[in-house]
Amino acid sequence: MPGSVRSGFAEGSKHPPPADVIDADVARALSEDLGSGDVTAALLPDDPDIAYLLCKEAAVVCGRPWFDACHRALDADVSIDWRVEEGDRVGGGTVLATLAGRTRALVSAERASLNFLQTLSATATITAAFVEAVQGTGATILDTRKTLPGLRMAQKYAVRVGGGNNHRIGLFDTVMLKENHIRAAGSLPAAIHAARAMHPALPLVVEVETLQQLREALETGCDRILIDDFDAATRREAVCIARGPGFEGSIPLEVSGGVDLQSVRAIAEDGVDFISIGGLTKHVRAIDLSMKLGPPPA
Repeated sequence: MPGSVRSGFAEGSKHPPPADVIDADVARALSEDLGSGDVTAALLPDDPDIAYLLCKEAAVVCGRPWFDACHRALDADVSIDWRVEEGDRVGGGTVLATLAGRTRALVSAERASLNFLQTLSATATITAAFVEAVQGTGATILDTRKTLPGLRMAQKYAVRVGGGNNHRIGLFDTVMLKENHIRAAGSLPAAIHAARAMHPALPLVVEVETLQQLREALETGCDRILIDDFDAATRREAVCIARGPGFEGSIPLEVSGGVDLQSVRAIAEDGVDFISIGGLTKHVRAIDLSMKLGPPPA
């Protein structure tokens, strides 16, 4: 029978991933950048120095734990004085932090630390824009699995910092039935029954391509229905069916495919519950940041 979204769906906590996940991300980044050693930094005197971190454009700040871990991996005694909090909105020209440490470690950690911060801030920033665009509609913005290889937990955290929620983390925590599964099972109800029998404790999402399949999914029961690439008229009819007699909105509807900032408001106003957007994590444009030695500008 129709059921509510189960606890297997990722929650919206803004806590960062565990320290060991962050440390592993940082170790990979530093290893690929430093290799056998930073031959350029070796030209500098290894004296105490200061530096500042500048954001050159409007952004939602995200990635402080990775930035800090990069610098502390090379200089355990580095001092990092953040002037903004994780998730803060800042304008261009904002000094985000000042640092005090050894010169060579500061410059060796610079690129890796900025790579994390510029990428995660980009995801948080675009997510915040989508969340703002649907404000007041009741729709929730979700990410997808279209993340940068090796940075899934980091990017999904950035989505949460931007005010969005996570879809499934991977292929292990949610069952998602698509056309291939339905074809193999012989019918949509048969695919749902097989999935429930094999994975009774996991949330079940069913992707439908027609209104007939929508009715079958509603009647058979699942935790969420994905209406993929429906045109506007069909999408509105789908909402009417799902919220109509016999179902009363007991199974949430999710929209995916072809969603951008220009269209997301209209989609949300049609009454869907979730809108998943791959571009939050795969179409990121890095936020323009820089780190320079010396005191920040007055």
